[in-house]
Amino acid sequence: MKKGTQQFNISNWTSDGFTSKEDQLVVEEPLEIRLGISSGKTQISTPVAVTMRTPGADEKLALGFLFTEGILKNKEEVISTEILPAREEMAKGNLLQINLKAGVKVDLKKLQRNFYTTSSCGVCGKASIEAVMKTSSFSIKNDLKINGEILTQLPKILEKQQSVFQATGGIHAAALFDVNGNLESIEEDVGRHNALDKLIGHAFLNDELPLSNKILLVSGRLGFELVQKAAMAGISFIAAVGAPTSLAVELAQESGMTVVGFLKEDRFNVYTSF
Repeated sequence: MKKGTQQFNISNWTSDGFTSKEDQLVVEEPLEIRLGISSGKTQISTPVAVTMRTPGADEKLALGFLFTEGILKNKEEVISTEILPAREEMAKGNLLQINLKAGVKVDLKKLQRNFYTTSSCGVCGKASIEAVMKTSSFSIKNDLKINGEILTQLPKILEKQQSVFQATGGIHAAALFDVNGNLESIEEDVGRHNALDKLIGHAFLNDELPLSNKILLVSGRLGFELVQKAAMAGISFIAAVGAPTSLAVELAQESGMTVVGFLKEDRFNVYTSF
């Protein structure tokens, strides 16, 4: 059985009727991310967020999340990572704390969503774009020249590396390629934003940011939140197997990113090009 999966007994129906079989499902569990903030001689444990994720690479996920939300700037701010003890069974192994060096100041208000709701316009996306542009850690340098033939080969490479997806059909992936189409890193998770956080968290830990000379490929659709996270990591070229949303394309235009959608073996759409 693949790591990140759980086996269940199910009933499968066909035209011949029901049969019993075993099926593998992707594991989904909550992860509570906390910050250990030093205050004088004491350390304060501050809850930051809870995300539903596939267990594995939790440190990368937490660091990637905190970086893309503008809470952390570099890994030198971090002393250690620890799993906290928990009383309730569901919480065991799912409480992760990032301990910060003394003197590191964090602005927890940055974790608030950058959407503004009014009676006249509902959710105002433009306010979100402006907020992201102000907090992005890197300016986007969009000078990559990508061969279309190379680009169309990437989904097949991604699919071959998605071991949990092949077992369950229920997980997303985010991957980084170089300009020649060589796979450099890949992460899987039940949440597409978590997969990207894990990918960026890996780069954060290894001093590889900004990722300006990489191609980011995501499974499924490309939403605003993924473009927002990519902008924080300095990514200039994003491709998606599925469709982008309107707000994702608007943010990419504002940031100077190239967005490719519906990437298949024989075709793709270019939504922004610079």
